[in-house]
Amino acid sequence: MAAAASVTGLATWAPSPRESPRLRRRLSLPGPRPAAAAVVSGSLSGHGDGQGRGARGRGGAWRRVGAAAAAALSAMRRGSRDREPAAGREAERVGLDAGAAGEPEREAPEEPREERAPGRPRAAQEGDASAVPPPPPPPAPAPPQPARARGLRLHREAAGKGRGCGRSSGNPADELRPPRPVTVDSSKARTSLGALKISIRQLRWKEFPFGRRLPCDIYWHGVSFHDNDIFSGQVNKFPGMTEMVRKITLSRAVRIMQNLFPEEYNFYPRSWILPDEFQLFVAQVRMVKDGDPSWKPTFIVKPDGGCQGDGIYLIKDPSDIRLAGTLQSRPAVVQEYICKPLLIDKLKFDIRLYVLLKSLDPLEIYIAKDGLSRFCTEPYQEPSPKNLHHVFMHLTNYSLNIHSGNFVHSDSTSTGSKRTFSSILCRLSSKGVDIKKVWSDIISLVIKTVIALTPELKVFYQSDIPAGRPGPTCFQILGFDILLMKNLKPILLEVNANPSMRIEHEQELSPGVFENVPSLVDEEVKVAVIRDTLRLMDPLKNKREKQSQPHKKPLAGKEGPSDCEPAGASDTNPNPEAHLPSICLKQVFPKYAKQFNYLRLVDRMANLFIRFLGIKGSMKLGPTGFRTFIRNCKLSSSSLSMAAVDILYIDITRRWNSMTLDQRDSGMCLQAFVEAFFYLAQRKFKMLPLHEQVASLVDLCEYHLSLLDERRLVCGRSSRAGGRAPGSSTPQGATPSAQQADGHPPCCTNSARKSSGPRRALS
Repeated sequence: MAAAASVTGLATWAPSPRESPRLRRRLSLPGPRPAAAAVVSGSLSGHGDGQGRGARGRGGAWRRVGAAAAAALSAMRRGSRDREPAAGREAERVGLDAGAAGEPEREAPEEPREERAPGRPRAAQEGDASAVPPPPPPPAPAPPQPARARGLRLHREAAGKGRGCGRSSGNPADELRPPRPVTVDSSKARTSLGALKISIRQLRWKEFPFGRRLPCDIYWHGVSFHDNDIFSGQVNKFPGMTEMVRKITLSRAVRIMQNLFPEEYNFYPRSWILPDEFQLFVAQVRMVKDGDPSWKPTFIVKPDGGCQGDGIYLIKDPSDIRLAGTLQSRPAVVQEYICKPLLIDKLKFDIRLYVLLKSLDPLEIYIAKDGLSRFCTEPYQEPSPKNLHHVFMHLTNYSLNIHSGNFVHSDSTSTGSKRTFSSILCRLSSKGVDIKKVWSDIISLVIKTVIALTPELKVFYQSDIPAGRPGPTCFQILGFDILLMKNLKPILLEVNANPSMRIEHEQELSPGVFENVPSLVDEEVKVAVIRDTLRLMDPLKNKREKQSQPHKKPLAGKEGPSDCEPAGASDTNPNPEAHLPSICLKQVFPKYAKQFNYLRLVDRMANLFIRFLGIKGSMKLGPTGFRTFIRNCKLSSSSLSMAAVDILYIDITRRWNSMTLDQRDSGMCLQAFVEAFFYLAQRKFKMLPLHEQVASLVDLCEYHLSLLDERRLVCGRSSRAGGRAPGSSTPQGATPSAQQADGHPPCCTNSARKSSGPRRALS
C-alpha cells in the first residue's frame, strides 16, 4: 500500500486491491485551507479478519503514513479555534445525524478528486511521504473535536434548550422536572391510619407505612409528640398537649382566665379539683344551699386521666363522692352538671368539633365546618336519685352508648345515634333558630379556650425544642366536646388531644363475634378534616406555585407557545388540587384577632416566664431567675424587699409542688409564677380591677425590659468599637457606675445577658 502527503495538507491512502467501495469512509477536518479528505482503506477495518495480509511486513510504510497524517493535522489545527462555530453549523447543515449513524458524508464541492478504480494502485507522486521528511510533533494543546462529534453535541444542546424554553435561569432539567410528591410517615398513626391512607391517596402523595430512613415531610403520630424522635419536617402533635388538656390542667388554665375575665369564660362549668380542693368544694356547696334552700344541684365527677366515659359518675351531695383511696391514686375533677340541655327526639346529645392548631406563635386556629353529633340512647330526664346511674341517659360518650341495645347505626347523616352536626343545624334552622349566632358563640368558645391553653404550651414547646436546636414544626387536630343548652348557649365539656379518627365501627354479628363495618358518617367528616389539614400544612405548596408562575405570566418578546411547547400547553396549567373539594377548615384566628387579643394577658406573662428561665429546656423558674425578674423589672421597693421576694417565692413554690404529682424538677412552675404575678399586681395597683392590675404590671415589665435591651445593644456596639481601636478609652466608661447609682443594673454583665437574652420565636 502506498501513502502520500502533499504540501497542501492532503493525505491520501491508496485503497487495497481487496477493498469494497461500500466500505469507504470519509472524514472531514476543519482547517485554514479547504477541508482535507482522507479515504481510509477497508484493509484497516479488516485487519483482524484476514484481509490485512502483508501488513506486518509493511511497518515502515505505516509509520510514514502516520507521520504524514500528523503533518496534515498540525497544519489544519492552526486557526481551528476561530472556525469551530462555523464548522459546527456546516456540519449540522450537511446532515450530521446521518453521519453519526455510520453513513458517508457528502464531500465539499471545492475539492474535486480523481476517482480511481478499486483495484488499481496509485503511482507515487511528488511530495510523497517517502520523499518528504515528517515535520516536528505538534504542541501539547488537545486536538479539536471532530466536526461530526461536535455537531452532534451542538444538536443535542439545541434540543435540550428547546425543551427548556420559557424557563427562568437555573438548571433547566431541575426546573422542568415535576415536583416530587409530599412524603408522609404513617408508621405511628394507629387508629387514624384508615382515614389517613384515604387522604394521602386523594392528595396523590407518597406514604411510608413502615417508616423511612431518609427524613419525611410530615410525620403522623397517633398519641403524642414523643411517639418518634424527629429532628426535621412537620409532626401532627405539639409537645405537652396531652398534659395540657387533661381535666385538671384544663380546669386550672380556664380558672385563671375566669379570675381575669369572669364574663368571657362563663362557658366552662364551675370546677373543683379533688382531693386538693375537696374541703373547699364542701364549704362552697353548703354556703350556696344555706342561701338558697331550693337549690338542688347535681355534680359530675370525672377522673383526671379518664377517657371514653371511664370512671364518670353523678352525685347529688359532696358526701356521695367515692373517697375510698381512689382520689389519692387517681385525682379527679368535679363539676356542676348541666341539667337543661337541648334535646332532639327527646335525646341528649353533644357535638364533637375538630379544631386545627396550625401554629403556636403566631397563633393560627382553624375550625372544621362540620362535625359529629353523638346521641344518648335513652330518653332524657332531669337527674334524680332514681336515674343517676343511667349512663345511657346522661352520658353522650360514643364508646359507652355503642354497647346499648338502642344504639342505631345509620348510613344517613341525619338519622341514627351518630349524625353530622350540619344535619342538626339544618333541623334547628327549620325551626327558626339563628344558626349564625350559634356558630358565632361556638367560634368564640374555641378561640378563648385555645388562648387559655397556649401559655403553658409555649413552656412545653421551648422545653422539647429549645431555641437554636433543630426540631420539627408542629400542628395538631383537637377534638372539642361541646354541649348546647336549652337556650342554645354552648358549654365546653372537655378537649381531646387525640380525638378518635376511626372511620369504622364494630358490629356484633353473633354473641361475642364482632366485625369492623365502615361508617359513612365518620368517613365523610374525618377524612375531610385530615385531608384538608394536610393541604394546609403542605410543605411543597409554595414551590409548586412558584414553578407554575412563569406559565401564567410569559415574558414579552419571547417565543410563543408554539415555539417551545405543544399547542395549548400554556393554556392548561394542571392544578394538583383541581380534583379536590373546597377546604372544609375555616380560619378563625388571626382572622378575629382584634376581638380577642385583649384576653392574651397570661400569654404575655408566659413570655416573661420563659425569658427568665435561664437554662434551655427547663420548665421551672429557680430562685435566682425569680430575683432577676424582680430586679430587671424594677418591682422591688421599700415595701417589697428582696427578702420578702424570697419568702414569696418559697411559699408559692412549695404549695404548688405539693399539688403536682411530678416532682422531678424543683422550682416555680408557670401557674405558680402567674399566682405570684397576680400578688405583685394587686400590691402595686390597688384601686383597679384584677385584669387591669395585671395588664398594667405586664406593661410596666415589658417597658423596663425593652429599655434594658436597648442599653445592652448600645453597650455591645460600644464594646465592639473599642475592640477595633486598641489603646483607646472605653466608650461611655462612666455609664455602668451611673446606672448602678441610679439603681439600674450594669448593661454588660454576663448573668443579665444569660437571664434575659432574646429567644427564638416558636413555629
